[in-house]
Amino acid sequence: MVTADAAVFTHSGGKIRVLLIKRGNEPFKGKWAVPGGFVNMDEELEDAAVRELAEETGLTGVRLEQMHTFGTVGRDPRGRQITVVFIGIAKEGQTKVEAGDDAAEAQWFDVEELPEDMAFDHNDVIRFAIGKIKNE
Repeated sequence: MVTADAAVFTHSGGKIRVLLIKRGNEPFKGKWAVPGGFVNMDEELEDAAVRELAEETGLTGVRLEQMHTFGTVGRDPRGRQITVVFIGIAKEGQTKVEAGDDAAEAQWFDVEELPEDMAFDHNDVIRFAIGKIKNE
């Protein structure tokens, strides 16, 4: 199974923030995660990430670029799951979000105050992405 996720950041009040969704469905219902989901059979990876970001948060127009692939065995209780994570920076005026599709909530979090127990391996995904941002 292949998914595409979007690690989207913004700068606000001198702080770096990341966009997370609270999962509305199992597995990990009620846990925070980066927006994302399954890639359709006839869909390009980046298109899937853009679609999932829009469906789950209402956020559009953010330029995404492929960042890293995560595929640790056991990262998803539904079975073997590989995710391709895209990273993007939302500009000022692009930060209004509204939960949709299978997301119960969508919210910006200060990267210094992230939820501790996130869905899947998304704690690792966010740490990896923050490292990318700080090194650029």
